[in-house]
Amino acid sequence: MASTAALEPEGGNRPDDAAARRSDTLLPGVAQGRGPAQGRLRTRTLITLRWLAIAGQTVAVLATAFILRYPIALGECLSLIALSAWFNLAMALSPIGRRTAQPWEAAGQLAFDVVQLGGLLFFTGGVVNPFSLLLIAPVTLGAATLPARQAVGVGGLALLITLGVGVWALPMPWAPGESLELPAIYRVACGLAIMAGICFTGGYAFQAANEAARMELALNVTETVLAREQRLSALGALAAAAAHELGTPLATIAIVAKEMAREAPEGPMRDDAWLLVAQAQRCRDILRRLAETPDTGDVVHERMSLLQFVREVVEPYADAAAVQVEAVVTGPPGLPAPLLWRRPEILHAMTSIVENAFDFARGEILVSARFDASSIAVEVRDDGPGFSPEVLARLGEPYVTSRPGAEGSRTGHIGMGLGFFIAKTLLERTGAVVSFRNGRRGGAIVTARWLRERIEAPPAL
Repeated sequence: MASTAALEPEGGNRPDDAAARRSDTLLPGVAQGRGPAQGRLRTRTLITLRWLAIAGQTVAVLATAFILRYPIALGECLSLIALSAWFNLAMALSPIGRRTAQPWEAAGQLAFDVVQLGGLLFFTGGVVNPFSLLLIAPVTLGAATLPARQAVGVGGLALLITLGVGVWALPMPWAPGESLELPAIYRVACGLAIMAGICFTGGYAFQAANEAARMELALNVTETVLAREQRLSALGALAAAAAHELGTPLATIAIVAKEMAREAPEGPMRDDAWLLVAQAQRCRDILRRLAETPDTGDVVHERMSLLQFVREVVEPYADAAAVQVEAVVTGPPGLPAPLLWRRPEILHAMTSIVENAFDFARGEILVSARFDASSIAVEVRDDGPGFSPEVLARLGEPYVTSRPGAEGSRTGHIGMGLGFFIAKTLLERTGAVVSFRNGRRGGAIVTARWLRERIEAPPAL
């Protein structure tokens, strides 16, 4: 059941398929290429963190002044702390404190925290103060929760504050009668270290949060696709059940209508009775078709043969003129081919991978199912250019794509790099081990392998 998806007509494969394209209508933001949005920050969270900062600043200033008895600009420092407390109280009592902060609001509050902390550092030694490292905290928080523009603004402000207190600052509080003389090179090194920490930590937090948001969005797309496939499968089972339940009353109606037609005198009443017989038979024919599986007419809809599975996977492309699509099933002599549970997620995933192969194969796709006493494997192989090294190294991750548009696709769809991720995720949830590689003679190969007990269905009784 594994498929090859040749993905890039100009030298590499791109994992993009129907799963991603179907998600376009489900998640318009992704379909339009906007990418995952950064999470927004609750104002209450900012208020709580600021209260903690205020408490820590107060303890540090009072301990320096009254326990260590170091000379310090106590009034100025307590005034800045009081200003922060007043601002925080105003935020807590305002309507803003009871809702999620807009990006510009959260950025403004973080900017206030940076400036307030910069003021405290100005009165307590500047960049040589060990607590100057706390300038990294609001930058990291902003990078992890704000859009790029606001996050860069907070980080830039922190860099300016660091530069300012590195050049202009009062001496750091020290023991009475003593002075702490630090070389200029050390002060410069401290400032550069803090600025490097701001840039590195902020960039790291932004990248990590962005990747987490992208992964969450991709998983949400996968869940949506799976839920829809399961609803469609349930609808088919419901139709089969309805056909079974309605068969008996329709048969009764047909019998009664025939008796009425035989006993009725010539005229409109007899014609109506025969019309009723014909319409009842028509209803029974419709329900019989609903109860049948698409290929075999087997009313046991939840089971399918391995050959039927492969045929359903390649059916959308079996009659295509541009690419020859072949499907084969092989196994040890004397061992009958297994029956499979009809799993909508497996059908969806494998069909998606075959669609990728169809987009980029030069002229042939081979879907081969192999089974033995312990396992079942499905392989999709095409004669396209194969996976490019860049794509092959990251296959299975979301948003891996190398095609800029739909020009090189036979289906004419624009992909977002979610297709292979969705297919691989769905297959692995059923117990499959999914692998992908390039063939020795070119072309891409995707293989899914299961233990038989994971997907094999017992024979119907």
